[in-house]
Amino acid sequence: MGAVKVLDADRPGYSGDLTQDLISDVRGHEVFFGTHGFEVNQVSGIAHLTYWFDNLSIGSAVPIGMLWPGDSIVPLFVDYIVEGSEAIQSGKLFAAFLNVNFGGAVSLCFASHSLGARVVLQTISGLTTSLRVRRTLLMAGAIDDTCLTGEYATAAAKIDEISILASTRDEVLALAFPLGNPLQGIIDRGHPYYRAALGRNGPAEPYPPPPRLRPNWQIPQALAYGHHNYLPGNAINGRYALPVDLPAENGGVPPNGTPPQLANNDQWQPAWSAAFASTRYE
Repeated sequence: MGAVKVLDADRPGYSGDLTQDLISDVRGHEVFFGTHGFEVNQVSGIAHLTYWFDNLSIGSAVPIGMLWPGDSIVPLFVDYIVEGSEAIQSGKLFAAFLNVNFGGAVSLCFASHSLGARVVLQTISGLTTSLRVRRTLLMAGAIDDTCLTGEYATAAAKIDEISILASTRDEVLALAFPLGNPLQGIIDRGHPYYRAALGRNGPAEPYPPPPRLRPNWQIPQALAYGHHNYLPGNAINGRYALPVDLPAENGGVPPNGTPPQLANNDQWQPAWSAAFASTRYE
């Protein structure tokens, strides 16, 4: 894959981002956007997305990293309550930027991690109907499990196919949402104060109608996917053979097909998430 381009979602179009080369590159091509989660600064965001994109197989799509100021406000479990104002504002700005400058793209795809789900869904909700969103992958979504039929139903309706990766071993979302904390015995599904994370158990029913929502999103507990296992902290030195799908709950750890050079370190998890994203992209 060629060099990953990077756009700042809170200031898209500044002179360092918007160039004639970029506009030319996306014209007539699909564009694949990826964005990071909360408590990630600019340097780390660029690194994580670049390493992950380098492990993707997305054909001739143009890879673009979306940065947003997720490291500039209060901790996640507080920020979640105030609805991620930075994520919402970044999504609004990025949608306006895409509407003006990406009309030449054939279609758009998005992948997000953590609170980046809100950035992506807010962006999509603001896109004009002339911009087709073909695929979206929400990994470890730090957003309500009702978002696709509630707050962001309009955005979901604009997406051809939605994929999700969720893990009940996500320690961050366990602290941020009642489903994972001691109150779950008091505040349960159906209670007006119940709020569960998309990135722990997947979407709440009723689901968006098929084929919009792809089945299979729950990562087996044995794979121990924590909140920070989806994107790599350094270069990944191996790839899974495609296609991959969620392994069986009682399967091997790491999953069958894991490249030998990744089997004895923590790189297999972001490599697997990249392979899952690549498979769902096709």
